[in-house]
Amino acid sequence: MLYDTYQAISENSLPPRVLASYAEKLLKMWEPGAFSQPFERMAAYYELVTLAGFTHTRPPFEMDTITTRTRMYQVEETVVLSTPFCDLLKFGKVDAPTEPKVLLIAPMSGHFATLLRNTAKTLLLDHEVYITDWKNIRFTPASDGVFDLDAFVRHIVDFIKVLGEGVHVVAVCQPTVAALAACAVLAKAKDPRQPTSLTLMAGPIDTRANPTKVNELANDKPIAWFRDNLIGVIPNRLRGGGRRVYPGFLQIAAFMSMNVERHSKSFVDMFHHRIAGDFEKADAIKAFYQEYFAIMDLSADFYLETIERIFQKTELPLGLMTYEGDRIDLSAIRRTFLLTVEGERDDICAPGQTMAAHDLCAGLKPYMKSHYLQAGVGHYGVFSGRRWDTQIYPVVRNHIQSSQ
Repeated sequence: MLYDTYQAISENSLPPRVLASYAEKLLKMWEPGAFSQPFERMAAYYELVTLAGFTHTRPPFEMDTITTRTRMYQVEETVVLSTPFCDLLKFGKVDAPTEPKVLLIAPMSGHFATLLRNTAKTLLLDHEVYITDWKNIRFTPASDGVFDLDAFVRHIVDFIKVLGEGVHVVAVCQPTVAALAACAVLAKAKDPRQPTSLTLMAGPIDTRANPTKVNELANDKPIAWFRDNLIGVIPNRLRGGGRRVYPGFLQIAAFMSMNVERHSKSFVDMFHHRIAGDFEKADAIKAFYQEYFAIMDLSADFYLETIERIFQKTELPLGLMTYEGDRIDLSAIRRTFLLTVEGERDDICAPGQTMAAHDLCAGLKPYMKSHYLQAGVGHYGVFSGRRWDTQIYPVVRNHIQSSQ
């Protein structure tokens, strides 16, 4: 019922948004002049109407070229491996010399992997970049099977094996737990393909370390409450019909409710920038929300296990987490250099939660572990924006180079 209601509202709101889009384009064709200001204001208003809605398909990565310190390269995007739930994408610079392989693990948290576009593009300056392009399960038939936390870890293990020896893993936010678990699985098996380095960025390794509002919300109710109140069923008319999911629209609503005033102000600011002729600032806000409002559903099994096992029971730091029935032993990790990165103002994964990995990886020698705390940034600033490009990325790059 929950999902059916949303789908009906979504389908009914689409025609007005399409009409608003056409109206915006027509009004922008009006020649600037003494009588054009009312039309500019109307166009800016219709732009807001057009933007105020969700989409369910991944936006393009838009990484066709990249300019390094020496030259401009064409970028080739290819699918290395495909499963019903994820494509492993490769971004390579055409005719570039051999560079370290980086596996960038994107969150499965209601947004698409393109949320890490800036992260991937910066990494591409000095590396061959692979990224986990998680698919919207809304369009994955139920006959393709279950996707749970074990399946998430299994995908990472399999992708690392496909890329072979010498891979460097970078995990952002929610998948840091699964990435650390995957490294432990490979280490315990003494697999020669275990990562050369692992970078964990702003992730919930141990949410007890410095609880945030997100952690409090996850622990405020028993898991049965999440199962009964937040899980919907995809309507049968969609390809994933019959699947139980945590709908993407609920996830985005939860995130936005944490910063209602900031998001409201952003829309107002975009309107005023547009009518003032400050198009660069208006376009930047619009681009952010076009990405932010592109949402994906999460498998109910994966979502509920994440809430219960990572946030409520904190299985990984307590040594209780299992993979395919076997206990995960983080002390087995002995060959993989570890870097943790946190943001001083992160209100989703607060400082201390990711750094907890250092104590858990007791098998690593001290010189193989390092930590970086970035002053003045929140959660998204850890992997996107000016300080990621100029201050955090050099630390990550040096970590990868020194572990070679």
